[in-house]
Order: sequence, then C-alpha cells, then structure tokens
Amino acid sequence: MSDPLAAPPPGAGGRSGPAAPASPWSFAGMVGLAAVLFLDVASVTFLPGWAVVALVVVWVVLLVQACRWFVRRPRGVAALAGAGLAAWVVAWLAVVLG
Repeated sequence: MSDPLAAPPPGAGGRSGPAAPASPWSFAGMVGLAAVLFLDVASVTFLPGWAVVALVVVWVVLLVQACRWFVRRPRGVAALAGAGLAAWVVAWLAVVLG
C-alpha cells in the first residue's frame, strides 16, 4: 500500500522546473488598482456615500480578478486598472453633469 502523504515522483504531474517570471504588466496593473482605490476613497468629499461604497465594491471585484489573472493574463490586469479608472470617471461625470 502506498503512502498517501508521500511526494509524487518527478514528472508525475504538477509543475516541473522554475516558475515563469512575472510580467511587468501585472505589477503596473496592481499599482494602477492601488491608485484607483485612492481615487475611490477620496471621492467621499464630492460623491454620495452609496456611490463611494459602490465604487469600492467594484474595486474589490477588480482586485480579485486581477489576483486570479496576475500570471496568466498580465495585460488583462493592466486593463482592469483602466476599467476601475473608467468607473471612477463615469461616477465623477455623473456628479458634475447631473
């Protein structure tokens, strides 16, 4: 009977070899998401509270997706930061124009 806690033999599944280096796009996207969070929270000065809460909820969803895509889709992480910025601009325009 084999030991269920024993390590699998080399080449029996899983990853072998060194991990692929992370793309700079992933890091740029995470920095962009951090900047968007500051915009969202600072918006409490001119947006209604419910709108700020909605922006932060959208930001959390974007952050979770960015964490999932960090290695697999690095340019997608940067695009998520752009989507967060676009959501903030839409909220800002809604206040300014209406």
